[in-house]
Amino acid sequence: MNKSLIALGMCGLAGLAQAAVVVEAVPYEIDGVAFEGRLIYDDSVATARPGLLMVPDWMGVTKSSEKQAALVAADKYVVFMADMYGKAIRPSNAEEAGAAAGAVRADRALMRKRAQAAVEVFRARAAEAPLDPGKLGAIGFCFGGGSVLELARSGAPLQGFVSFHGNLDTPNPADAQNIQAPVLVLHGADDPSVPAAQVGAFMAEMKAAQADWQLVSYGGAVHSFTNPEANNPGRNQYHPQVAARAYRAMNDLFDEVFAAD
Repeated sequence: MNKSLIALGMCGLAGLAQAAVVVEAVPYEIDGVAFEGRLIYDDSVATARPGLLMVPDWMGVTKSSEKQAALVAADKYVVFMADMYGKAIRPSNAEEAGAAAGAVRADRALMRKRAQAAVEVFRARAAEAPLDPGKLGAIGFCFGGGSVLELARSGAPLQGFVSFHGNLDTPNPADAQNIQAPVLVLHGADDPSVPAAQVGAFMAEMKAAQADWQLVSYGGAVHSFTNPEANNPGRNQYHPQVAARAYRAMNDLFDEVFAAD
């Protein structure tokens, strides 16, 4: 298995001590097509810990998303980063990313299938990583946040779903009745990519389904507020204070749901 190490200092998540995090390339197939995700964890901790499926932003599997996954993992979780495009598709710019993400967003059944397949690949790694397969959640960023919400709407048997600055729309709002676990949406109040009408429709969808849900709207934040490389003021911009608050909210949710098992 192809392995690498990421050395992390204190950035992104408050209180994260320096650690060496293992990053393993994990090949898998869906309908005969090659995919390659990443298994990410701190191997200095021997005890089994909860797992989080992570769907990255529209750039897909990148060194930047690996670092983001490592920050999330710390010594608290094992993270599996899903490949939503296939190994042959690795966008190098916004135009290519938009085309790749758009193709998946246009086919929500395909989106759900790829996310569900990644969950099963992740669960199967419990024998090789310090993973408790009975405690699994899912998180996603931007495009990935929308993908995680579709995974929740599919009825996936996970314990929690968290979307960071993700799209909230769906062509199948009635499917929200399939949601089996708490949903947390961490949203930039000034995000031009997710307008107020989309937020309102999502809230109505969750209420109609009587789902267990929360939506936290952060004032002054726009799209990509967790991404240190985002620097397009008013559209896509890193907001370190909001990012830290959002990560704490994520941890609070998973502390609650995993303790309940």
